[in-house]
Amino acid sequence: MTAGTNGRSVALTRLTAVAALAVAGTLVLTGCGDQTKKDSGSDAGSSPSSSTSQAPLFAKLPKKFQDSGVINVGTDASYAPMEQTENGQIVGIDPDIAAALSKQLGVRFKFTNGQFDGLITSLYSGRADVVMSAMSDTKDRQQGLDDKGKKAGKGVDFVDYYMSGSSLLVKKGNPHHVTALADLCGQSVAVQRGTIYETAFKTQKTACGSKGLTIQPFDTDAEAQTRVKAGGAVADLNDTPVAAYIAQKSGNGNDFEVAGSPADAGPFGIALDKGNAQLRDVLKTAMDAIVADGSYAQVLQKWNASSGAIKTVTVNGGS
Repeated sequence: MTAGTNGRSVALTRLTAVAALAVAGTLVLTGCGDQTKKDSGSDAGSSPSSSTSQAPLFAKLPKKFQDSGVINVGTDASYAPMEQTENGQIVGIDPDIAAALSKQLGVRFKFTNGQFDGLITSLYSGRADVVMSAMSDTKDRQQGLDDKGKKAGKGVDFVDYYMSGSSLLVKKGNPHHVTALADLCGQSVAVQRGTIYETAFKTQKTACGSKGLTIQPFDTDAEAQTRVKAGGAVADLNDTPVAAYIAQKSGNGNDFEVAGSPADAGPFGIALDKGNAQLRDVLKTAMDAIVADGSYAQVLQKWNASSGAIKTVTVNGGS
């Protein structure tokens, strides 16, 4: 697949992800413009106690975090299932991974909701210690470049923890046996208009040649999903975790499934200022630990997102 960039690096991708959840109808999401939620915080992990210093990696933390017992996390809680607002709390894969990391580190992760475009700046200013917000690890971000390739800061490091690409969402049971874009030739697909996914389908239409591919564009992804559910289209296309979450939630898991493996996959990473090498290294060690002990896998299973599981934790593994 050639669905383009992932991890909120394109505004249309982020808007598609939020709209996609409308079909599930189980969560009320608060956008980053909602001032009642923007400054609210949610904690992941246990409160500091007399036993925190007994956590396996507590002694490796910078003294600042040993003293405060808190790692401040910047996020934009509008991208289920990675992070979302539910009943006034920030929940999702990222907070659950943070809770698992907390057991290794002996400190709490305090999530604060804000606008995605300002999250890296919050690292530079010190308002956030790390960012966990389905942020793609890219060389541009590592080097501090903006969307136009101009220098905007000294750059960030990433501890990579999830692989996200583009995934096909099909009707439950996959009646057309679709596993890749090439399988769609001669068929009809539904997609949200003006997104990178519509572009991917157009590219595939050209590749299909004489067999062709009928593309049905809709104003919202929820409408495209409804078309697939009704049998009027073979597949829709979305970010891997979003597609998996829709498949889990819509119709209590009876409406859709994710077909095939993610394509164009790249890593989401925990981002932190390049000046925090000590924190970066202990976060990587903590990630290694929760991958090894199975708690990482349990988080992804809970959110039906195991297809994006990493096998090896890397630092700055994006391209």
